[in-house]
Amino acid sequence: MGTGDEPVRHDGVLTFVGKEAEVQKSGMTFPTNLSERAWERIGANLRDLTNSSAWWLADWLIFGETAYGWRRYREAIERTGLEYQTLRNYAWVARRFEHHRRRDGLSFAHHAEVTPLSPPEQDYWLRRAEQQKWSRNELRRAVRAGLAEQSRAAGVPASAGGGRREAAGPAGPEGDGQLPQVTTLTIELSAGQLDAYAKVAAAHGLPVDKWVTQVLDAADRRTA
Repeated sequence: MGTGDEPVRHDGVLTFVGKEAEVQKSGMTFPTNLSERAWERIGANLRDLTNSSAWWLADWLIFGETAYGWRRYREAIERTGLEYQTLRNYAWVARRFEHHRRRDGLSFAHHAEVTPLSPPEQDYWLRRAEQQKWSRNELRRAVRAGLAEQSRAAGVPASAGGGRREAAGPAGPEGDGQLPQVTTLTIELSAGQLDAYAKVAAAHGLPVDKWVTQVLDAADRRTA
């Protein structure tokens, strides 16, 4: 990339904006005769660049964690200028989607929205979002409605948003929330209790840990 206001000449940037615009680190200038179609194309390409950068940063950070260990966040914060929580959110989402499961037609925030779900559920909702051309917010509403209906049919109260508060969207491109820090809760159960709970969870189409989370969320709202 160029420095200051020098034009950016990197081929990767030109791939996204084309040759109609002059790109600088501090902005972009356009010729007065730029066609509307070219302007629309540049906007769509910039959207793709913004979305891709979240995946790129996440994969870069995960590689650093694997190769260099605990120094990854300190170095990443210094190199990118981004907050720790932002970088952590990116990596948190990317770890839950192998490359072959990421959908180019959807944003990083779409994927973040369904991250707490099981992989089959993630794939189902992302596929529907791509087919229906849902925005991130439309996907959120559809998932909430689907989980609420599933819980009503099974006779178990649905949590607010079916746990979607965790998937409100990462900080950064297209995200307007912060993913909370993950806390591990250990519960001791007898073999009989675990078997019984697993059967109830299976009836809801959920693994037992996610079903327990929904039940605890519902109990928390009733006592709030």
